[in-house]
Amino acid sequence: MTTPTLAEVLDLLHEIAPLELAADWDNVGLLLRPQEVARVARCMLTIDLTEAVVDEAREFGADLVVAYHPPIFKPIARLDVADATQRRILKALQAGFAVYSPHTALDAAAGGVADWIVEGALGSDAPTSLRACGDGEFGRLVELGKPVAWRTLLERLKRHFGVKDLQVARPAGRAGKVRTVAVAAGAGGSIVRGTGADVYVTGEMSHHDVLAAVAAGTSVVLAGHSNTERGYLVELARALSSEFGKGLSVRTARADRDPLAHV
Repeated sequence: MTTPTLAEVLDLLHEIAPLELAADWDNVGLLLRPQEVARVARCMLTIDLTEAVVDEAREFGADLVVAYHPPIFKPIARLDVADATQRRILKALQAGFAVYSPHTALDAAAGGVADWIVEGALGSDAPTSLRACGDGEFGRLVELGKPVAWRTLLERLKRHFGVKDLQVARPAGRAGKVRTVAVAAGAGGSIVRGTGADVYVTGEMSHHDVLAAVAAGTSVVLAGHSNTERGYLVELARALSSEFGKGLSVRTARADRDPLAHV
């Protein structure tokens, strides 16, 4: 198949996650275009554009890196290699690849990150209802077709997120069955808050948000910020490969990983 143009790849990314769905505060879209990239033969997917990922993308010969988290977020007044954030931008410029970030647009999109998290909670069960939640509809509130055991839900989520353990908080005397689950990627406390779900599933929440949830009778499951996002990259890679076939080589960054480890 013919190698796609940059415009064709960006059109597909926008179809998957329309940028108008992104939060007002977010910085999404094509953030770095160091040179005229006519065609994209190699594309790398990552959650964070760390220096290690920049090095990997350069070695891979990437024409485009899709970084879920925007590597350029706040206005940059000056560029200095002594600043770690700016250094990775400068290294990406030198490497010559474009950088595109979908972030919250991909959270809100149908079939995006939030819906992918729901799949982990559902397993093979069909939902009774599923609707968006949170300002901007970046999360999902799902009612399971039949109540699921608390332990079963945890094992499903571990497999889905690819983690060995989860942080959990449960109200005293809480029933062992779960019927409703509210989910959001990353730091989703403000998104799932107030949904009235039996369980909140997200990456991280503040200490006081966890206390408030438990006091209101809701259990909390935290998998780590980027652990609730990284697994979706497989789905995104599949979509790109399905559209462009052998004309586009797609790879998820091997150097991309959650910055926190359990020891």
